[in-house]
Amino acid sequence: MSTTATLLQATANVQVLTLLRAALGLSALAGLLMFFKPLLMGIARALVLTVRPRRTKEERLARRQLSNARQFQRILNASQDPSQAAELRALSARA
Repeated sequence: MSTTATLLQATANVQVLTLLRAALGLSALAGLLMFFKPLLMGIARALVLTVRPRRTKEERLARRQLSNARQFQRILNASQDPSQAAELRALSARA
């Protein structure tokens, strides 16, 4: 019984109107953010692109080719069989 009395005394000091106003304010803010989410996401993407622009198609292709060449080189260095190494070199020359 003393626990219930303590809880009732503790909640008696809290203003119900203040809690209700805070809850309504937070729900209104959440609703606005959900409503404007596409607009906010577009603004965020535009800001990211201003700081870090997208690479051109040629830059992406060059980066991919360099990555492939490094991968072939790692495979060649790890390979112990000379015939397999020759085959890998022929594959890398075609690419």
